[in-house]
Amino acid sequence: MQDVTVASFNVKNLIGPDQEYYKFQTYTPEEYAWKEDWLADQLLALDADIVGFQEIFEEDALRAVVDETSRRAALLNEAAQPDRTKSYRKKAIFRRLESVGYAGAALAFAPNSADEGVPGERRPGVAILSRLGFEDAPEIIQDLPDPLVIPFAPLRGLGGGDAGHFTLRRLSRPILKVRVRMGSQTITVFNCHLKSKLGEFIKPAGAEYAPEADLTRYDPLGRAMGSLRAAVRRMAEAWILRREILAELSAGRPVIAMGDYNDGEHAVSSEIISGERPFKNYAWMLRHDAEHRADRYSQEENDAITEAVERVRLHSAEKLFVRKSLRDMVYTSAFGGVFESIDQIWLSQHFDPDVPDRIGDMTYFSVLNDHLTDGSHPEAPYNKLASDHGQIMAHLRVR
Repeated sequence: MQDVTVASFNVKNLIGPDQEYYKFQTYTPEEYAWKEDWLADQLLALDADIVGFQEIFEEDALRAVVDETSRRAALLNEAAQPDRTKSYRKKAIFRRLESVGYAGAALAFAPNSADEGVPGERRPGVAILSRLGFEDAPEIIQDLPDPLVIPFAPLRGLGGGDAGHFTLRRLSRPILKVRVRMGSQTITVFNCHLKSKLGEFIKPAGAEYAPEADLTRYDPLGRAMGSLRAAVRRMAEAWILRREILAELSAGRPVIAMGDYNDGEHAVSSEIISGERPFKNYAWMLRHDAEHRADRYSQEENDAITEAVERVRLHSAEKLFVRKSLRDMVYTSAFGGVFESIDQIWLSQHFDPDVPDRIGDMTYFSVLNDHLTDGSHPEAPYNKLASDHGQIMAHLRVR
């Protein structure tokens, strides 16, 4: 058995000082030093074996945070760990207090294909840090060799013909896929950052900005269309991730999928990724090829359908924790008085406590969210230098 911790960490725009990442947004050297200091402290507090990072503009900036975390871990151990001359050095409490750091850890960075380095128009990528290394070369999924085409069927009464389609050629941010050895298992880990809820507005040729961006001429219908574009893109990206997950599950590989989903657990995009829940009893359901009202699925077919659905379904680590603790104190985002979880860790049925031959168990779930405010707190502006996301971590025991 091996105890492994897996965490998701949206760092909020990590880039070096004096670089304009979004329009008019930069860090002064002092602000950057503050941000690096906060990130290193937070990563030290997590002390996770595997960390999926989102909103990384530069690999060097992330490596600096990781190196600083390792330096602080060494200093902490020097102060808190008894030397070999102390007879009590083997007490369990000191193992608990030990900080491993990340010296020698593997780091995979997936830059954003849309990032051309233009000041004010940068695009962030994602990364995975692993003390356990990687079994294979990391894979980046963003530009699709075969575009995703989503056709729409004509509604009844409108006759045949083309009802339109949506085509996706590039994800807004990359999906990073790695394989990690945990216990006796090789587990596929995905890290993603799906399209946000911010509206997508189209700038006409020759214009300086999209008309919907001019709030002095507020266009509610145009802005609603921007939200629609963002939602459709986010759900299409969720489907791409689901396709990759299913390929791993079909090959018999356990899966952990984590990241910033920009949606709650019960949103359509999240349900696309996790897979549908099985119906309570398919023997009640009218068959797909029914010829009369009594044509229902048999009990044997019910069992087979349920097994097929469960085999490829993912389970929320957060909800497994709530199920154990009977408390729901988890949130990773706060905005306008709404506290919700949009950062998630999903586990394949290989970690489901109801599966007898599972390969491991989730023993605990942590969230670091004391720094979050909904904007009303006097220190809220400093979320720019910290993060506007909470960090989540699943504690796993793998056979």
